[in-house]
Amino acid sequence: MKIFYKDAMAPVDLPGNYSKSPSKPRRFVEFLRNTAVSDHVGVSDNFGPVNRDHMLLAHEERYVDAFLTGEGYLASSSGLKWSPEFRDSVLLTNGCLLHAIESAVDGPGNLTMAPVSGFHHARPSGGSGFCTLSGQVISALELYGRRGLRGAWVDLDAHFGNSIGDSVGFAPDLAKAIPVNINPTGSGERYLHDLTDSMCDLRARVLNGEIDYICVAHGADSHEWDQLGGQVTTDEWLRASEITYNMIALLRTDMPSFPVTLSLFGGYRDDHPESVLGLHTMDVASALRNLGGVEGLDHYREEVRHP
Repeated sequence: MKIFYKDAMAPVDLPGNYSKSPSKPRRFVEFLRNTAVSDHVGVSDNFGPVNRDHMLLAHEERYVDAFLTGEGYLASSSGLKWSPEFRDSVLLTNGCLLHAIESAVDGPGNLTMAPVSGFHHARPSGGSGFCTLSGQVISALELYGRRGLRGAWVDLDAHFGNSIGDSVGFAPDLAKAIPVNINPTGSGERYLHDLTDSMCDLRARVLNGEIDYICVAHGADSHEWDQLGGQVTTDEWLRASEITYNMIALLRTDMPSFPVTLSLFGGYRDDHPESVLGLHTMDVASALRNLGGVEGLDHYREEVRHP
């Protein structure tokens, strides 16, 4: 697996911000480097930020210019304080996702990761819910417009990812660029059944030639001990990973090396942030096991602690 990361995409958390999402890429990569998973991933900084034209694919000009300059209330409409460092980090995280998806499509290996969050609540007119730019929409529209690629999102964050649905009226091509957007509902077994059914449908659509790549965002805030989530137990959270990557592995028996990109999304544990990072690491281990045949990486469960 190739992970795309550079330090500038993860500034130090600013005082007064509830969410620690801006620093999450750095904290995750540092955590990962101290695990056995790091032996099976490579880190690359060969990517750059999105530009104003990219932003305008998904957002109104008024909002784009406010965020680029820091002028007006829209610049901080995500709920995160604006600064030049934060702006630059957001442009890089969005560029990271775009590059990771395209790298998965082009191979070799076809399994990449953008260790990013802060996308799926952003709207065309502004940020929302600690999400500043809609990286999903930007990446999908750029790749569809330039290469005709169509993607599917498996969004396992606890909170419904409204960004894609909210953007279709603004960017009509988005319905073609992202034909499938999975957000499981319910909790416990109901959540897992919904995910299983959705993944079966996704496999059928891939085999029918309707999807060119898959993105998986397994947010840690769906875990029962997360302070903003709470849908599934640790066992159920890990089963969600297995269901997702097992189904992708199954479709890869018919379509070897089908492109897959992972990302992080939510997770809020001020009392023990290592729990969040441990969950994300176990998700990566599941992907490596199911899609890369790598065994012996199930050693991070102890990081997931009761509050």
